[in-house]
Amino acid sequence: MKLQLTLTQRLAIVFAVLLLLCSGTSAWLQVRSNRMHELEVVQALSRDVAESIARDAQLTDANGLMPGAVRNLFNQLMMVNPSVEVYLLEPDGRIAGHAAPEGRLRRDRVDLEPVRRFLDGQMLPILGDDPRSRDGRKVFSAAPLSVEGRQVGFIYVVLLGEAHDLLAAQGSANAVLKTALLSIGMVALLCLAAGLVAFALITRPLRRLTETVRGFDIDGPPPVLPAQSPEANENGRDEIAVLDATYRQMVKRIGEQWKALTRQDQERRELIANVSHDLRTPLSSLHGYLETLLLKDATLEPAERRRYLGIALEQSRNVGALSRSLFELARLEYGFVQPEPEAFSLVDLVQDVFQKFELRAEARGVALEASFPPQVPSANADLGMMERVLSNLLDNALRYTPEGGKIRVGIAGKGDMLEVTVSDSGPGIPEELREGLFRKPFTVGGARRDGGLGLRIVHRMLELHGSTIALVDVAESGASFRFSLPRATEHSTR
Repeated sequence: MKLQLTLTQRLAIVFAVLLLLCSGTSAWLQVRSNRMHELEVVQALSRDVAESIARDAQLTDANGLMPGAVRNLFNQLMMVNPSVEVYLLEPDGRIAGHAAPEGRLRRDRVDLEPVRRFLDGQMLPILGDDPRSRDGRKVFSAAPLSVEGRQVGFIYVVLLGEAHDLLAAQGSANAVLKTALLSIGMVALLCLAAGLVAFALITRPLRRLTETVRGFDIDGPPPVLPAQSPEANENGRDEIAVLDATYRQMVKRIGEQWKALTRQDQERRELIANVSHDLRTPLSSLHGYLETLLLKDATLEPAERRRYLGIALEQSRNVGALSRSLFELARLEYGFVQPEPEAFSLVDLVQDVFQKFELRAEARGVALEASFPPQVPSANADLGMMERVLSNLLDNALRYTPEGGKIRVGIAGKGDMLEVTVSDSGPGIPEELREGLFRKPFTVGGARRDGGLGLRIVHRMLELHGSTIALVDVAESGASFRFSLPRATEHSTR
């Protein structure tokens, strides 16, 4: 089973391990430093021991070293100071005389390089070979032996010999080790306790944030977070505070998106319900007239039959138009249609759209008017989409402009943009219906404007161009819609 640890516990364990390593390393360095300082003091105090022996004792004759004559002298010296061991070396470092018991020597030669460094006065301590150990090194004192100006060997004195090591190992080393371990343990416990308290304080904001994040439900609305403290807002260098602020921004953004999705879902449901109603009416009418034609085919007069067929055909056109609008809106909403901007004359486009609605306007007694400045620059947009935008707006206006009214299209330059306004003299749109005008269906005078799809298609097409459409108040007008298009640049006109 895998052990589950919190962040604070993991930090505490890592801190404790590092603390033990640092404490152990510090204790080892301190013991070693004390040991080296002790060796330096001993070697400095005993620097002249070997020279004094060489000066006062008769260890050579005319032939050189006298190995047999030095044992008694060395025994006497080691009786006076049991911690020292004295050796007589030949010029090449070979041990020529000593007072060690039989079989205690582990070397027959001493490396002379440390001896030369000692005689040259280099920095202490200097460790040399211990003849009673195969690889041991100890502090020493050394002096050359000469006969008639000719160097014949060295006096080599190990200052802390085998007797000193035995006494030191019996009790003092254990006491030092126990003291060091006890001090390390006490320091480690105190530092660990302080570290746990510090980690608990440092990670408390993170634990609060963890609890807040744990309460986030992906399938429900975002939680309401408590207000952030002013100190947290001002502390921009605290990573936890930054994380908390970022999480709050994320929750706020998710909340906004949640509300938008909820609103869009409600609008979608309303759209489906209204479109279903709008489809049901012409379909029911179409079915009724076709059924009448079928049942009364033998009794209907030709004129009456033609009237029924005309009504059925008109209802079929309404169903087809509504189906095409739904298909077009779906393609726009899901990104299947993207604008292909090009330079074109907006004045010519308005005139072409006027021609398309001219007969309908004359039949309803509605005048179509256009207001252009003398020179209108070309627009840069998708020509087909803009024709659809103007057609939907004019069709909408014709539906609700009374006989004798007028529909006016105006173009004005606003910096790098061309502003287009489509106004009618109809009843207008009440104030309570203006909110969400381009997102959900609405009715004016009991009738729905194009099933609520025309303005939605217009809004989406302009949105794809980076523009928007708005309902504006224009004097002596009913409903007035205004949108902007970018002017064509020299590059886009080529």
